[in-house]
This record gives sequence, C-alpha cells and structure tokens, in this order.
Amino acid sequence: MNEETIVKFCKEYLAEEPRHITRCAVGHGNYVYIVELADRKVVVRCSEEIGAYKDTIYWLEKLETIDIPVPKVLGKGVFEGYEYLVLTYFEGQDIGLVYTKLTDEEKREIAKTVVEIQNRVSALQLEDIPADWSWKVSYVDDRLNRAKARIIENGCYFEPEKVDWLTEVAKKPELAEYFNTIKPIAYLDDISTKNLLIHEGRVTGVIDIDWMGVGDKLTYVAMTKMALLNMGCDTDYVTYLLEEMHLNEVEQKAFAFYALLYCVDFMGERGMWFMDKQVPVSEEIVETMNRIYEKLWEEYA
Repeated sequence: MNEETIVKFCKEYLAEEPRHITRCAVGHGNYVYIVELADRKVVVRCSEEIGAYKDTIYWLEKLETIDIPVPKVLGKGVFEGYEYLVLTYFEGQDIGLVYTKLTDEEKREIAKTVVEIQNRVSALQLEDIPADWSWKVSYVDDRLNRAKARIIENGCYFEPEKVDWLTEVAKKPELAEYFNTIKPIAYLDDISTKNLLIHEGRVTGVIDIDWMGVGDKLTYVAMTKMALLNMGCDTDYVTYLLEEMHLNEVEQKAFAFYALLYCVDFMGERGMWFMDKQVPVSEEIVETMNRIYEKLWEEYA
C-alpha cells in the first residue's frame, strides 16, 4: 500500500483529506502510517493477509480492561484488497529511537512502569491452552529450529552450529528442569526497542499488539538486551528491568540463555525479506553479531 492509496482511503472512510502522512519504518508485518488530519492524528495499519487483525482487536480490547495503555480501535474493514485498522495515536517514539537521549533516572522509571504493566498482563485469563502445553517445545525448541532454518535458507551468513550448541545447552538438567516449571502465563513479548512509546522520558503507550506471549516473561527482557547490543547501546535499562524482577540464581541462568537464543534469532533474520523490506546484512554486521554471540557466551558461562 502506498501513500496515494492512503489518501484515497482517508477521503472515502474518514471523509477528510490528510494534511500529512508518515510511514512508520519500524516493524516487518504491516504497512503502518501516521495520518495527520485537521484536528487530530490517527494510525492506519494495513495488511494483505485476510483476518490479519482479528487477534489484534481481541487483545487490544482485553488489555484496555486492565488499564494497559493501548490504542483504541476507531475503525476496521477492507479497502482495495487490504485489511485495515484505524487506531488512536499516542504521542511518543519507540524507545529504541530515543534510548540514547534518556537519562539514567528515566530508564529506571521506564523499567519500573514496564514491569508493572507486565505484572498486570500476567493476571489475564488465557483460553484454549492445550493440556500438553510445554514451554520447552512451544517456545525454546521452536525458536532454535526457526533460527537454524533461516540461517541456512538465507545463505549461511552465520554458522548453523551456533544454534546447535544452544540446542545442546537447553537439554542440560538445570535449564530443562527450569523450563518444566514455566506455566502458560500471559505477557507482552514484543516490547524491546520497539512497540513501547516514550515521550518526555515516560511510557505513553504499547502498540502493535497482534498476539500475546505465553510463558516466561524473562524472554522480552532478553530480547531487549540483544536489541540494545545490536544497536551498540548500553544495557542499563535491562539491568533496571532485572532489578525490578528480583531474579533468583536459576532465573539469571535462564535469562543468559535467552539472550543467546535471541542472538541466533537475530542472526536468522539477517538477509530475510519482510514484505517490501529486507533486513540488512553485511560483513560488518556479521562480525558485530558474532562478537555479541561470544560476549553472551562469556556471560552465560
């Protein structure tokens, strides 16, 4: 979908010609535009997938009832072959875009807010959880298998053996026993350096909620750490998240494992195409990610 189509959409469905349209660069799964109208801004999300926003609408409505700052659905439907959602706009930018400008105290306060949000989310009642649900099978093994498959399919910019070593570590008694203790608890699993909006050093909203994580919420912190390392940033915010979560020794070990898991997950995305965008890959990127991988192994050991 291009801006010309968005203008046409606004005229027909919002009865107004937009003053300005900005396509959001972050994210892989949708076309997302911020549309400035005469007296307000709205967000328009579009997808070529049929039924793309069924789960999104369900979770936005459910999260609103427990006082999570998520967008309200203003409109939904199909336009010129695209499923669309019109959502309220939150002032702010993804935390990754403003991270280097945040003060230490702001990072601490954001971490405290995010942990409070995740604690409220964890109280949600989940439906249709299979009786044989297993965190190890549904998440750990699935992520590792996906990462290895993508690395191979994308031309082996990274060694598939990097995933194999993690697969073996996941079988060791200490982690295997820990994985068996994980229950199917809800958490927001995609708020790392994106989807968490920050304005004037504070959280203003959580966006792009198309599904709900089920299991160990330590993973969103590990993904955040990997994302910050990938950006070349400090990981102070991650330190503050972990302090708020009060991890025991086994949880600290699991967290270190998850950071490695996300490292190979990020490796698997390099060179992939998501709609009309390709995830960048270069010799410099490969060298950087390999260095991060080695650093994370040192921390795990």
